[in-house]
Amino acid sequence: MSESIVTTTAGALRGSTGDGVRRFLNIPYASPPGRFAAPAPHPGWTEIRDATRPGPTAPQPNRGGFAALDMSPFFGPGWVRGEEFLTANVWAPQDARHRPVMVFVHGGGFVSGSTRSPLYDGTAFARDDVVLVTLNYRLGITGFLDVPGAPRNRGLLDVIAALRWVRDNIEAFGGDPGNVTLFGQSAGATLVAALLAEPAASGLFRRAIVQSGNGLGAFSPEQAAVVTRAAAYVLGVEPNLAGFDSVPDERLVEIMPGLTGLDLQTAEEFDPLVGLTPFDVVLERQPADSDLAEVDLLVGSNAEEGNLYLAPQGTLVTSTADDVRELAARVHRNPEALIAAYRAQRPGAGDGELRSAILGDAMFTAGGRRLAEAHGNAHVYEFAWRSSAVDGQLGAAHSVELPFVFDLLDLPVLRGPQALLGRDEPPADLAKEMHGAWVSFATTGDPGWPRFGEQGRIRRFDAVSETTTARDLSMWRS
Repeated sequence: MSESIVTTTAGALRGSTGDGVRRFLNIPYASPPGRFAAPAPHPGWTEIRDATRPGPTAPQPNRGGFAALDMSPFFGPGWVRGEEFLTANVWAPQDARHRPVMVFVHGGGFVSGSTRSPLYDGTAFARDDVVLVTLNYRLGITGFLDVPGAPRNRGLLDVIAALRWVRDNIEAFGGDPGNVTLFGQSAGATLVAALLAEPAASGLFRRAIVQSGNGLGAFSPEQAAVVTRAAAYVLGVEPNLAGFDSVPDERLVEIMPGLTGLDLQTAEEFDPLVGLTPFDVVLERQPADSDLAEVDLLVGSNAEEGNLYLAPQGTLVTSTADDVRELAARVHRNPEALIAAYRAQRPGAGDGELRSAILGDAMFTAGGRRLAEAHGNAHVYEFAWRSSAVDGQLGAAHSVELPFVFDLLDLPVLRGPQALLGRDEPPADLAKEMHGAWVSFATTGDPGWPRFGEQGRIRRFDAVSETTTARDLSMWRS
């Protein structure tokens, strides 16, 4: 492993080079944040800064709740203390010049995750002639609580600041600042969807990929205010900037899990996250109902998204008809009609399968489809390969596509009966195909199959992939 020196607008960086890939870790793209302030440019440094080791992460609670499934590769190490955590990692081909750039926004329910997750290693992208950037952003109360007197969506503002850093600096790493693809998964994908409708992000990316995100997934200000009042009550402070800023990070992190499950349904809106997290981007209008940026768009989800929230806990097999009805009532104005539509699409399905299907579509697939339709010229995919984890129950659950996109099937932590990919050998050809489609899209805007269009054509990624007609989701329009 040898050294590599790059000069940015803030100063010089020392990274490492090996196997034809240059790696730069823990690069500040903004100053250490005032917790509830908009991000500001970094003042820079005079000496060459070491960029060979990972750095701090945003304050966050330890994330559990997945019982029989080890999700630590997804969440990473949790909170690694340090003020300077608004940072990015860069993987670049050796001697790259003017190469496509991909910027990844991690998931984690708006409360957890970081660039230190082993799932987000960019080596395969650099190997395939792409400059890959991953980034940290503020989470939870400091990132997304709607605090009167503070800028809204501070975590989203962090992503915009990172994109500006990419625009101003990525050429030094061999990237093309005019060919940037912004992509994210889960909460990160919902942030990407929001940025498609955000004027401040205009011109900062040319293409976007929304992996298991939701174009209808934002909280309204009314819903966000419920969380703000609840957090202030638990902390014993006034629900404003002075009140929250008087509380140390440790206490803000401590109370976050206890806010999960708040009833955020209003007269006009359902909770788009179905109570699974109390934090979200806050918008006056949903991205799918807004004017979207004229960029190339790739949108998709997994065939069994909801299994992640049921199978590891054992509730996929114990779900009842009452559970299905309760969920349907939380996400649809005509729950009986919704259930009837799903039973018609899945004759012979048990209650657990129906519950998982409704949950996954409510949180991800239906809103992703609406985003694609609002854009009008998007490519759409579905990931359908079934993991054998959790005694074969995990299937094509939320997040299972990530090792295929990043071409990381050989990571030991992903293999085994309690690991994301299960004990069986995952298909290497599928990783080659899916990763290759992402690289092709970032390079040319074409992932290799027709746009969604009037025919509703999608790519279904499985051990044997095919281009097919999308599932009917018209039941979500009523």
